[in-house]
Amino acid sequence: MSFNFLHDFIDPMQSMSVATATLRLLSALILGGVIGWEREVNSRAAGLRTHMLISLASATFAIVAMELTSFEGDPDMAMRIDPLTLIEAVTSGVAFLAAGSIVINGANVRGVTTGASMWLCGAIGLCCGVGDVKLAGLLTLLAMLVLWLIQRLVTPVAIRVRGDDPEGRG
Repeated sequence: MSFNFLHDFIDPMQSMSVATATLRLLSALILGGVIGWEREVNSRAAGLRTHMLISLASATFAIVAMELTSFEGDPDMAMRIDPLTLIEAVTSGVAFLAAGSIVINGANVRGVTTGASMWLCGAIGLCCGVGDVKLAGLLTLLAMLVLWLIQRLVTPVAIRVRGDDPEGRG
């Protein structure tokens, strides 16, 4: 009896192997880290670790939700498990963190892109957690296009239009 309890305690996963869960969590860490790296090298408040942790937590919540939906409980008890509630919870939780990265100082607003990238890492983590690593990879690629490529294309044009030069090249 005590052996069964110990086994259930250390190995509660019913529908997914530990290897599969590990791969999904590592995928979330890596893909969240790609976006976090870009934020880190551009000296943003939320960088590598933050984005990795958001993606990892989101993937974990997705895995736990999937495990709960496969949980075999008492057949006489009605189980009310709604995976969409998980998406709402992750979305609102990450949005709360993302809002904290936005700083408003008069007419100057900073951190909106970082907040959006944090929110996106939540979605990437959810994708990894449910096993849609292809979609998570595509999201990461598109995010990097927005964060890196668009920045390289738009900033020089914006400097010319505004007439200012932050690097003092006059």
